[in-house]
Amino acid sequence: MMNDAMLIAMSGGVDSSVAAYLAVQAGYDCTGVTLKLVRKTDYCDCSEKSCCSEDDAADARSVANRLDMPFYVWDFIRYFEDHVIDRFVKEYAEGRTPNPCIDCNRYIKFDKMLQRGVGLGFDRFATGHYASIEYDKDRGRYLLKKAKDPTKDQSYVLYHLDQEMLSRLWFPLGELHKTEVRAIAEEQGFINAKKCDSQDLCFVTQGQYGDFIKDHGGQSEPGDFVDTKGNILGRHKGIVHYTIGQRRGLGIAHEHPLFVLAKDLEKNQVVLGARDELRQSSFQATDLNWIAIEKLQEPLELSAKIRYNQEAVPVRIKSLDEEHVLVECVEPQEGVAPGQSVVFYDGDIVVGGGIIE
Repeated sequence: MMNDAMLIAMSGGVDSSVAAYLAVQAGYDCTGVTLKLVRKTDYCDCSEKSCCSEDDAADARSVANRLDMPFYVWDFIRYFEDHVIDRFVKEYAEGRTPNPCIDCNRYIKFDKMLQRGVGLGFDRFATGHYASIEYDKDRGRYLLKKAKDPTKDQSYVLYHLDQEMLSRLWFPLGELHKTEVRAIAEEQGFINAKKCDSQDLCFVTQGQYGDFIKDHGGQSEPGDFVDTKGNILGRHKGIVHYTIGQRRGLGIAHEHPLFVLAKDLEKNQVVLGARDELRQSSFQATDLNWIAIEKLQEPLELSAKIRYNQEAVPVRIKSLDEEHVLVECVEPQEGVAPGQSVVFYDGDIVVGGGIIE
């Protein structure tokens, strides 16, 4: 019987609820916590498809009570605004495409939450993420690995975890399929057993990214759509309304489909072109974090994901300096967007990752 004090991050959804159940069953001395991150606004209706529903904390508390474990709500709204929302606005306003879900994991759940938890005496932490952690004696390192259920794998959004964090974390759902998780929740009579998965940004559930950014200080004036030769194709409503690879919502009638290729902040132009012009054979990444290795010492042939929902593709990576790597794609890839994350894999092992420049 284990007696480690374990803090369970409980969002109010079925995944974190089952993670809590499995932690209790494993013999940990468990406490649940829900992080309050956002205020209800015109952009966040806190629907059941977001992760900030007003009922989420109540659902989490219901499960915690059923498991006879203490439960708390921590107000992290200010931290979330500073490290996720403000960053989201700034990145978009500067022409990049950030991933706020990664920032939330990086700066809130696995930074502020762990810091507070450790300060309160918790030894271990568990969440409902679909991924696995194991210690490799030969490497002398903790490894982050893909989940057993490939349709739910979340290792991409966890590539920032360091060795200290990994040593304290447990992802109980890593070896389960989603159908098994829901079955456990129903067997235990959890109130959220059939609750929908969150799908939207918790602070912009209406899809109005551009309006949200402008209302939060990200200035963006109308300008020209141009082709790669500088020919004017029409007018855009502000650079923050567009992202690399976007096709819909351009409002341009053309003989063939147009896609966003680039954003020129200096000229306030959005560059459009054909789909094949989106393809890139190489790019750089920075803000690197290595998990399976201490640092990149020689070129490696790996696979990489450049978006959360994309399949990993073969790449070759090599170090340019202490802070940058060059990523060479075996086959040119579409939609390589500055600000997004690239995550490197060796089979099911996360080698590391960084931010696309």
